[in-house]
Amino acid sequence: MKSPLHILHLEDNEDDAELIQSALAEEGIDCETVRVDSRFDYMAALEQGHWDLILSDNSLPSYDGLSALADAREKCPDVPFVFVSGTLGEEVAIEALKLGATDYVLKQRLSRLKPALKRALREVEERTQRKELEHQFRQSQKMEAVGRLAGGIAHDFNNMLTVINGYSEMLLQNLNPEDPRRSQVEQIHHAGERAASLTRQLLSFSRKQVLDPKILDLNAIAANLYKMLQRLIGEDIDLVTLLKPGLGRVKADQGQIEQVIMNVAVNARDAMPQGGGLTIETANVELDEAYARQHVAVRPGPYVMLAVSDTGCGMDEETQSRIFEPFFTTKERGKGTGLGLSTVYGIVKQGGGYIWVYSEVGQSTTFKIYLPRVEADVTPTEPDVAKTKALSGTETILLVEDEPEVRHLVREILGRSGYVVLEAEHGDTAVQFCGEYPGKIHLLVTDVVMPGLSGRELAERVKPSRPDMTVLFVSGYTDDAVIRHGVHGTVVAFLQKPFTSDALLRKVRDVLDANHGK
Repeated sequence: MKSPLHILHLEDNEDDAELIQSALAEEGIDCETVRVDSRFDYMAALEQGHWDLILSDNSLPSYDGLSALADAREKCPDVPFVFVSGTLGEEVAIEALKLGATDYVLKQRLSRLKPALKRALREVEERTQRKELEHQFRQSQKMEAVGRLAGGIAHDFNNMLTVINGYSEMLLQNLNPEDPRRSQVEQIHHAGERAASLTRQLLSFSRKQVLDPKILDLNAIAANLYKMLQRLIGEDIDLVTLLKPGLGRVKADQGQIEQVIMNVAVNARDAMPQGGGLTIETANVELDEAYARQHVAVRPGPYVMLAVSDTGCGMDEETQSRIFEPFFTTKERGKGTGLGLSTVYGIVKQGGGYIWVYSEVGQSTTFKIYLPRVEADVTPTEPDVAKTKALSGTETILLVEDEPEVRHLVREILGRSGYVVLEAEHGDTAVQFCGEYPGKIHLLVTDVVMPGLSGRELAERVKPSRPDMTVLFVSGYTDDAVIRHGVHGTVVAFLQKPFTSDALLRKVRDVLDANHGK
């Protein structure tokens, strides 16, 4: 039971009011009671709000308990209302309960007061929890719907950006530095790259980004980012790290976890234009059944918590309800895209984690991120070996892409580098090629999401007739599971749209060389 309780008591008899107050004290109920004895004072008190409980007599001069109940339900619908009266007939009691009274206690039986109040407050707490869970569920559904829309948009835009960026790159390769048209093409290419960055953020939000998960130590990541964060947030913000020794490990994409920390830190910096404090904290936590009941979709178990807190201006409830939506921002026009926190949301969710924000206007804000804890050793860092090999080749490649512009671009890039390219606009044609083409097909380059056969289904369909042919999946939108599990349960090669010609040729060469080495 909350302590102290703020009780509004409508009672015209001072002796009865003292008797009820004494009964509350004897029962050990810590409370602050305000007594009113007229409708005018009662209505003024209801307007002030912040009551935990309303007690009311039934018979009052020029006023009655049922009218008081009706006024309370209008002004404070969620506050429990308990009649404490010397006379309350059965018919009146039934009518009161129908109108929303929580309970009634006769003044002659004040021993019932404590259990009546406990039950009333318990019901309020349960209703509040249900409302919060319903709100969380609606928010979750809304974010899922927005995510599907964002992923679809990113898919279509990535196809277009592949063409725009690909051909502008080709033009730049063919234009002399002195050519007056070069600066114009550079502007086109630069705009295309910026648009590609936006679609990558949308894919992160919609949880359609391809990940490279490894076993990570969040303490090590936060420590490595410390100097960069200091430069990012500025000298007027005091950066403090509270990193728990013996922190558990998580399985996640390191680049995306770094992006999460950076994006939340930037958001915190913008909330402190006059300076302040930023704290990054880690801890091992156990989310139990009680926590899961209060938070939609949370699975109980061991987690690693990453918390980022600031001393900024805080957020109201309306802002908090939309903070993770793509393109929602409270910044001035041109000051931000509104994709930073939506990217954070998508990364955390795709990693099997949860994120919650705690904030009040004028007070600090804390983002708490929970990632599943795993029992494994940190994945060792692989040395970055420079790749200087030639990107050309003479192998035969079967290209399957339903977007004609993208297909023509990829064919031209591969053809210029010496490859023999067979084209198919959909899976059925590709299956026919594999069955009828007399020579060896070294590589299948296929889009993942296509009408009819998907890229994965196509690869499985032709595997029996072309067992030595390797596969490179290409897409602007895909479930991570399709790529991570791939064909026949193995990890397969993947290239994200939009891509540069250099990235395409390097990936093709890597896949072919790896296959030849088997």
